Amino acid sequence: QEQAEELDISIPEIHLRVPDVVKDFLASMNATEEPHSTTHKFSKVDEVAEEEKEQKNDNNKQNGENGDNKGGGAAAAAAAMAAYLNEEEEEKPKKKRKQNNDLSSGGHQDEQLMMLTKKLIEIRSILLSIDHNETLKLPSIVVVGSQSSGKSSVLEAIVGHEFLPKGTNMVTRRPIELTLIHTPGEDEEYGEFPQLGLGKMHEFKKIQKTLVDMNMAVSDEECVSEQPIELRIYSPNVPDLTLIDLPGYIQISNKNQPESLKTKIEELCEKYIRGPNIILAVCAANVDLANSPALRASRKCDPLGLRTIGVITKMDLVPPEVGASVLRNSDYPLHLGYIGVVCRSPENVSGNMTSALIRNEESFFQKHLIYNQRDIQVGTATLRHKLMNVLEQSMGRSLYSIVDAVQQELEEARYQFKVQYNDRRVTAESYVAETIDSLKHNFKDFGTRFGKPQVRHEQYWSDPKIAELPKALMDDIYWLYKIDLASAALTKSGIGRSTTQLVVDVLMSNMERLANAEPFSYHPETRKKVMSFTSEILRSKFLTTSDQVENTIKPYKYEVEVTDIEWSEGVKRSVALLEKELDMCDQMANSLKNAVGKKKLKGAIKYLLDQEREDGRRQDRLRQIAEEGGYATEEQLYALDDEDTVKPFYNPKILEKAREALFLRDRAMILKYRIAALKSRQCKSADNKQYCPEAFLNVIAEKLTYTAVMFVQVELLNEFFFQFPREVDNRLVYQMNRRQILQFARENPPIQKHLDLQERKNKLEDVMDKLNYLVKRQADRQARAKMESFST
Repeated sequence: QEQAEELDISIPEIHLRVPDVVKDFLASMNATEEPHSTTHKFSKVDEVAEEEKEQKNDNNKQNGENGDNKGGGAAAAAAAMAAYLNEEEEEKPKKKRKQNNDLSSGGHQDEQLMMLTKKLIEIRSILLSIDHNETLKLPSIVVVGSQSSGKSSVLEAIVGHEFLPKGTNMVTRRPIELTLIHTPGEDEEYGEFPQLGLGKMHEFKKIQKTLVDMNMAVSDEECVSEQPIELRIYSPNVPDLTLIDLPGYIQISNKNQPESLKTKIEELCEKYIRGPNIILAVCAANVDLANSPALRASRKCDPLGLRTIGVITKMDLVPPEVGASVLRNSDYPLHLGYIGVVCRSPENVSGNMTSALIRNEESFFQKHLIYNQRDIQVGTATLRHKLMNVLEQSMGRSLYSIVDAVQQELEEARYQFKVQYNDRRVTAESYVAETIDSLKHNFKDFGTRFGKPQVRHEQYWSDPKIAELPKALMDDIYWLYKIDLASAALTKSGIGRSTTQLVVDVLMSNMERLANAEPFSYHPETRKKVMSFTSEILRSKFLTTSDQVENTIKPYKYEVEVTDIEWSEGVKRSVALLEKELDMCDQMANSLKNAVGKKKLKGAIKYLLDQEREDGRRQDRLRQIAEEGGYATEEQLYALDDEDTVKPFYNPKILEKAREALFLRDRAMILKYRIAALKSRQCKSADNKQYCPEAFLNVIAEKLTYTAVMFVQVELLNEFFFQFPREVDNRLVYQMNRRQILQFARENPPIQKHLDLQERKNKLEDVMDKLNYLVKRQADRQARAKMESFST
């Protein structure tokens, strides 16, 4: 025993033959022991040697033998070593499957392997959220195969749940980018669709239905789309993997599918199986590999089979000898080999089906010793461990190239952010706050500028016979009736409602102007909300305000008393109003002269006046003929026309300008007359109101508006200007969640561009930090490995 402990044996590949009696004897002693991991092989040798020593001591006592204990112990140890090595070779496939099962289910794990893969998968997810740039892609495992090859069963066996679309009418129409995230120490299993923002989905039936809906959204005419579906599954029962499920190859399209479908599927698969992605070529065991479209496609992109793993499904449908010959990797060799699976779990399994499926597979493969040979790989657990190893190695090889690519993209993003925005950061929340503040600020300015003076409605009083007013007699009933009619129009019933509606219309018009200004022009839904609660506030105050205004008008319905001071002030206001309009007429006339030309405009005006005189003369002649009791003959009409002299031709647009100039001239003349009348002695007293209607109506309007505007201000304007900012906060700010805030900000194209570039830069910086950490870890591992190798 002492010599056996000093032995240093490291030849696990040597097969030693020992008598069956010894093997049976040792096997019976260890029948109840659970096999240890291969990393603790020599601890089991010590146990076997110790048991052999005890057995030999018992035999010596029974038989009375006194042999050489030293030599017997060494012989026993050698026999135990030989027996163990032979037994270990026979048990190797079984122990390997158990070890893989433990690893994939969160048991004993290689921390370094898992850490690198997990971190790189996190990095891949971040890069995919930036864009699908080919230069920023880490390798994934692409699953390809015909529609009946069992692709879905393989993926569901790896995940442990049924979640993929199933059906006869080609239900997989878009690539499904599946990211498996191992969550050790947690019990919950759930999926997430980052594109949809639906949150955690714990029921895999709902995940399946969502996938079906998203796939069937692709029309039958298009049938296949390149737009991928992103799905993440978190579970303690899955390994860290990135898998891409593609539509299955078809041999021929049916009558409801386009003729180009087969070609479109092949082109889509070819796009994904390019390097550095790993190809998982799924083939059914009962179909000749020579007819496998998955292997043909992989040979095209990966001629040497360096990154292709063959998965043979439905192993229980073929004789063991046929299945084993396929798995030996001799007919169509792949560098990563073939793995046979059954992927059939017992029925009525609740929860995760991984353990039940693996036990079912082990039961099947253990029945056939041919599958326990060293050069044959079988079982879902073996497949999961193989995928983890291959993906880790592939990602490790891509580590330094992706570091260079990310560094280049990060430098470009930083440069663009500096040039375009001077490194100025913006957030969706800050944009919302600035937008709402701008609305409040503009509303406050409007409220400051819109008060009592703006509510007053200046009414012009005009009449075609206004030029005759200064010559009218004192008892001229026309002008007395005219001024009473105008006064009654200001005090009639219903004027309170109409004037309040006028103010409301002005408010709504200005609020629409504010809501249509930038940046609200980019936010149609928010603009509708602003106008909606603006209308609600004004409508709630309308009836009260109109009633109050109506009550202020009632005292002036029948008689209006005017004091001397009120009349004097009314005359002044009327003169100022008429002088303002006169000034406007002069400005318009001057602008017409500058636009047309003084001489040309004067000639056009003369032409119009001559034309007017000629028309008057013609009408007088026709009237004279009619009074004489006859009709104008053709000769008389010809004589009238013949009297016309040849006149110059003017452009119709110039004549239109000339008519405007004539109107402004006449209007200015009337205004001068009225200003002179208001300033005359005749308009010094209110007794002559019929000669000074402008002053009298101005006094009435002033009396009415003084009290009416006060109630409009108190009942309507003050309430509106107070309540609107609070409704903005309640209806726009406080009700918005994080998703709505982001959506609101991204509705503005300049802000969306700013946010996208800023987010891209931030994510690339995050990715660069993670990559630098991984590079340092890899360098440390390599340095430690070299030191250990040197010390050995």
